[in-house]
Amino acid sequence: MKLLHTSDWHIGRTFHGHATLDAIREALAGIPAIVRERDVDAVLVSGDVFDSATPSAAAIEVLREAIRGIREAGAVVVASSGNHDSATRLGFMSEWARLAGVHVRTDAALVDEPVVLHDEHGEALVYAVPYLEPALVRHLAPGAELRSQADALAWAIGRVEADRARRGGARAVVLSHCFASAAAAREEAGDVERDITSGGLDVVPTELFSSFDYAALGHIHGRAALTEGARYSGAPLHYSFSEAGKPRGAWLATLGADGLDEVEWVDLPVPRPLRVLRGGLDELLADGAHEGARGAWVKAELTDPVRPLDAMRRLQARFPYCAAIEFAPVRADAGDERSYAVRVASAQTDAELVDGFLAHVRGGAGASPGERDLVRRALARVDAEGTAR
Repeated sequence: MKLLHTSDWHIGRTFHGHATLDAIREALAGIPAIVRERDVDAVLVSGDVFDSATPSAAAIEVLREAIRGIREAGAVVVASSGNHDSATRLGFMSEWARLAGVHVRTDAALVDEPVVLHDEHGEALVYAVPYLEPALVRHLAPGAELRSQADALAWAIGRVEADRARRGGARAVVLSHCFASAAAAREEAGDVERDITSGGLDVVPTELFSSFDYAALGHIHGRAALTEGARYSGAPLHYSFSEAGKPRGAWLATLGADGLDEVEWVDLPVPRPLRVLRGGLDELLADGAHEGARGAWVKAELTDPVRPLDAMRRLQARFPYCAAIEFAPVRADAGDERSYAVRVASAQTDAELVDGFLAHVRGGAGASPGERDLVRRALARVDAEGTAR
């Protein structure tokens, strides 16, 4: 049995103010092709289907197209809600959708009701655990102390394992939207994922998933293998420049008669790659080595000692999809650890004081001749006003 593990579609998210609906539509359109080519039995979506609890009509249409394509290609769909989704909205009409092979699990009360798949080796149980907010599931566990994400997920996994035992211990897969405590997950976590505590997700132990043949995890936007059978697929799009260079795709997990046989990475289309360019503004505009970035999303890290005027407009003239600028001047005095007070203590005049300040904040480059003249005239005016009083 072949399962394609995806997550974090975030349909409706923007990228530095730019809409991404067309891009996510193109990326998700690659899934039906994989289903056909690799004879995939089920596509798993481990939470954050939408980016918002109130998705737009256009975002819902993108999801409709993606699900339709997957079903027409021959695979069933198993999806769970993430912390960005509205469980109620995403789960609306799920009772009828399952009759068409689309299983959307958003109700914490149903965590121990699996989607039962079949192949020549018998049953495979797919448990889709939605994002669990401890305060909202305590009523389902009277007497249990559910204070954290780890507590809530441990409660859910306990129910799942009990159900699996009642069914005779068949092969089992679990979907979970969480932040698992493993070095690989921490390394892949970028600036897109919200703070794991203030954003609602605290750390859960990876050991919770050790009894399953495969754990399809969501929340981290980069792919990561925590163990052979517990992995993050990452998001199908790049949603931050911190993800530049990271592959986009899904894990193809194959279950044999006795459990997990193998896991293989498959790529998804990248509609527009990310490029981070570093250098002075004039250098970036003139250097032929950057010609390949014209069609990419660009972040420019400008090393000019003085912030250039109209930098974004000039950059977009060459790189139409330049979306972000970071000013990172190269400091000429990087080895000089003197404090500002010490650095300007030798100033004999107000003009020298200003020049020392500029040298400090610019990393060695003081006032230009034009700036010195401007400072001189400004100080002269201040002196004249003081005298007039």
